[in-house]
Amino acid sequence: MITTTIGNPTERLVYTVAEAAYALRIGRSKLYELLASGEIESIHIGRSRKIPASALDDYLNRLREQEVSA
Repeated sequence: MITTTIGNPTERLVYTVAEAAYALRIGRSKLYELLASGEIESIHIGRSRKIPASALDDYLNRLREQEVSA
């Protein structure tokens, strides 16, 4: 089970695809590729796809680890 605690109510918990792409400074098409490959996790709320802030953090941490081990 995944537990989420909300520390700061102004912190975003989820992003739209466009917002997440902007935050990563990549195009929406590239983000959709990362979502399709499973590199970045997404969830559906109703019919809209959202990217949890933690999924962006996880992705960036994996990229950092790859840089260090390379």
